[in-house]
Amino acid sequence: MDFKENIKEGLKSINANKLRTVLTALIIAIGITSLVGILTAIDGIQASVDDSFSNLGANTFDIRIPNNRNRRNRGMVEKNFSPIDYRQSTQFVKNYKFPSSPSVNTFITGIAEVKFKSRVTNPNSSVKGVDRNFLMVEGYDLDVGRNFSPVEDQGGANVAIIGYEIYETLFEREQPINKDIRMLGGKFRIVGVLDKQGGVGGAHGADRIVMIPLETARKFAGQRDLRYDITVAVNNPTDIDQAMGEAIGLMRTIRKDPIGKPESFEVVKSQSLAEKLEDITGYLRIGGFTIGFITLLGASIGLMNIMMVSVTERTREIGIRKALGATPQKIRQQFLIEAIVITQMGGLGGIILGIAVGNIISNVLSSGGFVVPWMWVGLGIVVGMTVGLASGYIPAYKASKLDPIESLRYE
Repeated sequence: MDFKENIKEGLKSINANKLRTVLTALIIAIGITSLVGILTAIDGIQASVDDSFSNLGANTFDIRIPNNRNRRNRGMVEKNFSPIDYRQSTQFVKNYKFPSSPSVNTFITGIAEVKFKSRVTNPNSSVKGVDRNFLMVEGYDLDVGRNFSPVEDQGGANVAIIGYEIYETLFEREQPINKDIRMLGGKFRIVGVLDKQGGVGGAHGADRIVMIPLETARKFAGQRDLRYDITVAVNNPTDIDQAMGEAIGLMRTIRKDPIGKPESFEVVKSQSLAEKLEDITGYLRIGGFTIGFITLLGASIGLMNIMMVSVTERTREIGIRKALGATPQKIRQQFLIEAIVITQMGGLGGIILGIAVGNIISNVLSSGGFVVPWMWVGLGIVVGMTVGLASGYIPAYKASKLDPIESLRYE
């Protein structure tokens, strides 16, 4: 009996016991579904997170002054550098030629009270001066209204874009556009309202923000020196390191940092938060793989049990085959082929179900699209093959060791 004939016999045996084959394949399918499904769901959620952070400025970097607060480094107090001023920030935006969208913003206060008629917010609203690129760079969407116009941006008009919480507090669902609010001792006309942002741990800063044009912020700052931060959104995310390098070179020139001395500013890649979340999903993958593997281990034990029953039921058949000249190797081979075929049938069904279930879960938990995790599909096939070999070997070995004379007597 050659290998080809052995495959035919194995398939014939599977076909002769359809119900048992289907039930056995289902056991494996459930195990593979749990493994592939969990990992697919995690990949789908990760894809959604990556897309969200891309929209929220994950492919951006900030240029700012280190907030060292007299930290000590090797026993020495680190130097406090002068803040980035208005001239330096605008000069950077004007001369930075890398394909990107630079934006300048400045923090005015975090304890502002915003008033509309008799209504007033708590003194916990933050006010920022921003340019027209700020909304796009930071990934903010408008619920109603518009961005600052070029004339308002450059002319320092008294206009404002408010956060959603301020809108709810002051207007109670009333139309806010073109209404006047008061803060910082002045009157501002609302031109836009941000979408509700929410926050983590109660930090709803974006919902309690008021944005005014940069030139307007300078007027209301009076004699106070403002600190300016620069955020750059790179057009092509893969070029972010090159973009940061050019930004460092230009900023050193603008701030006149001596050659051989460290920068008097820092460049921070905003992608770091997304990378931290990716580390978390990496741990989730490990946990998901462990849970799926344990489920699959239980399925393999079930397969082994059914194959052992199959050996007992076919004891007489094994005796006849041995009497006709089948070697122990051929008997082992036949039972292993049966186990592998059943496992792969279940594995294929489990992969399809796992992709479907995983995508459903990821779309329920996030707004991700359809994900086909080819790596996990390949893993499912390999794991299915391994389970078939591992769970089929012991029954196959037992079958190959049966005495042909005793087997022929078996009833």
